[in-house]
Amino acid sequence: MTSPAKILIIDDDPAALASLGEAMTREGHAVTLAESGEEGVSLGRGQEFDVVLTDLRMKGVDGLQVVRTFKTARPETVLMVMTAFASMDTVVEAISAGAFDYISKPIRLDQMRHKIRQALDHVSLLRENLHLRERAQDQTLRDEIVGSSPAMVEVFKTIAKVASSDATVLVQGESGSGKELVARSIHRLGRRREQPYIAVNCASVTESLLESELFGHVRGAFTGAVGPKRGIFESANRGTVFLDEIGDTSAAMQSKLLRVLESGEVLPVGGTAVIQVDVRIIAATHRDLRGLTTEKKFREDLYYRLQVVTIQLPPLRDRIADIPLLFDHFLRKYSGRQGKTLAVAPDVMSHLLGYSWPGNVRQLENAVERAVALNTSGVFSVEDLPQEIRSSPKARPGPADKSWPTLAQLEQDYIGEVLEATHGNMTRAAEILGIDRRTLYRKLDRTQEIPEG
Repeated sequence: MTSPAKILIIDDDPAALASLGEAMTREGHAVTLAESGEEGVSLGRGQEFDVVLTDLRMKGVDGLQVVRTFKTARPETVLMVMTAFASMDTVVEAISAGAFDYISKPIRLDQMRHKIRQALDHVSLLRENLHLRERAQDQTLRDEIVGSSPAMVEVFKTIAKVASSDATVLVQGESGSGKELVARSIHRLGRRREQPYIAVNCASVTESLLESELFGHVRGAFTGAVGPKRGIFESANRGTVFLDEIGDTSAAMQSKLLRVLESGEVLPVGGTAVIQVDVRIIAATHRDLRGLTTEKKFREDLYYRLQVVTIQLPPLRDRIADIPLLFDHFLRKYSGRQGKTLAVAPDVMSHLLGYSWPGNVRQLENAVERAVALNTSGVFSVEDLPQEIRSSPKARPGPADKSWPTLAQLEQDYIGEVLEATHGNMTRAAEILGIDRRTLYRKLDRTQEIPEG
């Protein structure tokens, strides 16, 4: 570690505490002292430490309690116990509680230096692994949802933050904007990733069928119920249920869904025995739920239960800068599946950028898939696009003598716009673009446009 290590030392012996603190300060570390386990735990709530050294035997909160508390609240902190009464049992107990190592009293300074060096090496390794995991998760997320516009960067950030919790999430956005992709990403990045993920479109089935699908039914519950059926909530126990178009559900169904959210209780159709389930619910709608609650068409209590965290997906027309990235993604995806290699005619992008995309990303994906499937010339041309896109009055073909930019050139232009908007602030530009500073420098270096600041 290049900066001074932040070390918290906890010992109820004032003389030993002062001596050890002075020695560690002379070693160049930033040292904080606590005269009791209670004080040490309290300090840990308000700030982060690289290493915590705690005496094992203390009145009140002892060293083992300190270790367990920090291990839960600050898992990235390296914990070491000091004791003058070391035995196999105490060592095993300390290590089992989460201690990285122990030090026998009286403490020799050379031994302490060595132990602290090992602890700090471990801190660096933990942080490097955490960084790699975060990068892997970020890449996984971006492989699923494509975009680098500021609005999509905010969506990525929210998904990354909320995934590790069990909070209910409400995803709002127009049809085709990618609401289920968001739900799948939250599930895949969360702690329930190994458990079932089940999606249901609440608007695509009748209310009676939806009730049976979600809650199950018992034998004889209705005509045709020749046997019991397990519902989606029970099947997804310990996993995630995605309720798409929840704004289209009836008042009766909303009441039943509220019960699941409040108590985890499911009552099968025709049944009398309640089933307890543990599911995370992610809901989505293209409708204005807040407006529906005002009109008394959607339960207000259910609305507040659903919108613990809200993710608003922008329509494609509001993130035009993402169209080249999306087009390239879908072209690679479907040409790869069909074993084709297609060149792209220069005027295709002008039609894509000039169209309003009422069907959003789904419409763009379908257009590219259709074009690739039907193409036999080896060149993706405007004629391969659906008629409504070809004939769009907003399509702006350029002058005959103008060559249209490549995707790489469009990317450079977009990066230039972001840098101009941020006044050359590389950190802020990289954040908006959803890449790290090194990647931004590398992209700029290709055209020798690295700013001086």
